[in-house]
Amino acid sequence: MTVDDIAAVDQLERALFPVDAWPLQMFYDELNQADTRSYYVAEDNAGRVIGYAGLMCVLPIADVQTIAVAPEAEGAGIGSALLATLIEEAKARGADDVLLEVRADNPRAQRLYRWFGFEQIHIRPRYYRDGADALIMRLDLSVWNGSPHATTKDSK
Repeated sequence: MTVDDIAAVDQLERALFPVDAWPLQMFYDELNQADTRSYYVAEDNAGRVIGYAGLMCVLPIADVQTIAVAPEAEGAGIGSALLATLIEEAKARGADDVLLEVRADNPRAQRLYRWFGFEQIHIRPRYYRDGADALIMRLDLSVWNGSPHATTKDSK
């Protein structure tokens, strides 16, 4: 993600997360922290931003800050590709674990994270502005082998 992508990312953010959208300035602030942050976009063939994701890494933990895919692009593997990129970035930076929060009422995202080997470790009650709970999930990077469906504790 570059500064030139922020307007498109912000537009997608507001459409996808009307209640919890990040303020525009937050994207600029995140990009200005390259020592601990990594942000990526996915574009369609016309160069339009159809997904984005961000990671914060403060060793030994990495945290998925955000991940989103435009509804018309869902099911094409973009979310999986973005998540895999974040995990590989966390591993390259030397993190031991990747954490994330996901809405308790978003089973599709939860399935994706579980497919990648994330396990629920806690619940944050009323985490989101509309009162929805967040599930905190963790991926132990010692079991990550670059293939989501093969990531298990037995694959060490």
